[in-house]
Amino acid sequence: MKRIWLRVVLISLLLLGTSGCFKSEDPEDIYQAYLASWKQMDFEKMYQYLSQATKEKVSKEQFVNRYKKIYQGIEAKALKVEAIKDEQADDESEAKAFRYRLKMDTLAGPIEFDNDITIVKETDKAPKDWGVAWDPSLIFPSMEEGDQISVQHLDASRGEIRDKNGSGLAINAETNVIGVVPEKLESDQAKSKLQKLLDIEKKEMNQILNASWVKPNSFVPLATLPVSEKNLDAYLVIPGVKAQEKTVRFYPFGPGAAHLTGYVREITAEQLAKRKGKGYSASDIIGQAGLESVFEDRLKGKNGVHIFIKHADGSLKQTLAKVDAVPGEDIQLTIDAALQDSIYQQLDGDAGTAAAIEPKTGEILSLVSSPSYDPNAFVTGLSDEQWTKWSKDPKKPLLNRFTNLYAPGSVFKTLTAAVGLKTGITDPNKVRYIDDLNWSKDESWGDYYVTRVSAKPKVTLRDAFVYSDNIYFAQEALDIGLETYTQEIKRFGFEEKLPTPITIKPSILSNKGIKNEIHLADSAYGQGEVMMSPLHLALVYTPFINNGDMLHAHLLKDEKRKIWRKKIVSPEIANEITNYLIQVVEDPNGTARGAYIPGMTIAGKSGTAEIKATKEDKDGTENGWFVGYDTEQAKLLLTMMVEDVKERGGSGYVVSKSGKIFHSIK
Repeated sequence: MKRIWLRVVLISLLLLGTSGCFKSEDPEDIYQAYLASWKQMDFEKMYQYLSQATKEKVSKEQFVNRYKKIYQGIEAKALKVEAIKDEQADDESEAKAFRYRLKMDTLAGPIEFDNDITIVKETDKAPKDWGVAWDPSLIFPSMEEGDQISVQHLDASRGEIRDKNGSGLAINAETNVIGVVPEKLESDQAKSKLQKLLDIEKKEMNQILNASWVKPNSFVPLATLPVSEKNLDAYLVIPGVKAQEKTVRFYPFGPGAAHLTGYVREITAEQLAKRKGKGYSASDIIGQAGLESVFEDRLKGKNGVHIFIKHADGSLKQTLAKVDAVPGEDIQLTIDAALQDSIYQQLDGDAGTAAAIEPKTGEILSLVSSPSYDPNAFVTGLSDEQWTKWSKDPKKPLLNRFTNLYAPGSVFKTLTAAVGLKTGITDPNKVRYIDDLNWSKDESWGDYYVTRVSAKPKVTLRDAFVYSDNIYFAQEALDIGLETYTQEIKRFGFEEKLPTPITIKPSILSNKGIKNEIHLADSAYGQGEVMMSPLHLALVYTPFINNGDMLHAHLLKDEKRKIWRKKIVSPEIANEITNYLIQVVEDPNGTARGAYIPGMTIAGKSGTAEIKATKEDKDGTENGWFVGYDTEQAKLLLTMMVEDVKERGGSGYVVSKSGKIFHSIK
């Protein structure tokens, strides 16, 4: 008998494990089991506990898929479903209500509510005594049949970048997206007309229209128009063509500030993976270059999410959870956009660069690289043809020149003079007698010699500045001596990182130390291995207008003036250097005479730097330089460099362009 009884028990347990239910359940058992399955998000098991009447209305597949779709859509996690103990009436009613509390985390924050679940008595033919009387309100209390759960992503507006006066450099603007409703695009002729207007290949358009998500009556975007294009008549007369407004990134100064602002573009898969958990989705835009990239975390803002119940007609019924979007931070720079654009226009497509600062404060007024590209093209849709054209252009419009290093040539002589005066080696009144255009120290130099342009036999420091005499400065450096010269020059910030948001390579005096006297002589007039960025070149001239203090540069409007090196030279030497630089511009024989402006006192230094591919290269090219500042109002300190000026007037070509910039601020 014991064996027979044991078999009955085992069979009963087996049936219980298979069905999940048994005939003699108490309604509270169903209630507890249903909540336990819910907590585990085991929707198939939850379905087993439903009443027979519910199952006749809702299939298992419908039930499971509905829960999965909702929970996945709202990214439900940390789900807790707890029983709330109520005093139950001891009666014979066929429906019993039990209380429960649900808590979950979602992509829009926590959702929590209390609700009732009704357990009803089944008929005799049902496989169990009690079952859950389910309806949509068990998902969320106010939900009814026909209602839907919706998730709306609220995009944060990107912060804008503006100049010191509030002019937009990178702003948000409204434009139009041109697209079609496929079922209304009636003819091939209409397609062809639209392809021509949008400059889209037939193959590309067909690929878009044949995408899997496209429906006959849906709007299919084809192209984002430039912000400046407001007249849509030519598009909208074509049957089936529609327009939708869209907020896009806009760069009002286009190529003139492109390397400074950079541009935004849709995030790549690699970038998305690196920024996992930082609020990015596959459709987001991200700063890809320039300040758009540097300040990405500040500009982006934080997207919001709205989870809500909507009626069958799509109208809002109830908000379940909401996180409002937080706009990105607006950033104001020290840049003067009008000056930035003026310098870019003055370069006029030449390969070159410029940096301008306010000499008394260190505020960066402009950072220009030429030639350039239009950053708006990345927003409206950059064609492969345009990218190839930019990439293969020998002038390299995609290259950011103001972050690179270049041989400074004769504009470096000012530092050599400053070191000579500071150490007491250079005597302003001493005359150096130099007979020829070529000079070498002695026979140990072999066939190497230093050259100069003007054959002036008697040269003082003033003459050396005015005529830009290489030999004079080479001889001064040799008298100063390698160790002292190197030590003093490096104090001007060589091999130090510039404290600017944009990464600019540190300037170098030499690759691995100045090796010998020839190397020292060449370094004295900005050749050898001396390499500087245009911004650093501007900064090393700030002591001569700030009583010997060399300033740091800053790019953000709310930053304060900061001294990089205090009294790098004495106020007397600073004033003396400025007077020599004024003579370079005002003396009729001065190499920077082209920057002379009547009624305005400009101090400046011109220079050319020889660029040779190899030591044996006898021809090579020349880069032209000018560094100058207005001494009275002290509104502008400008550094400009133009590549390949050898057959175009040398540094005079650059001096002339720079002079026009100073004239514009007069």
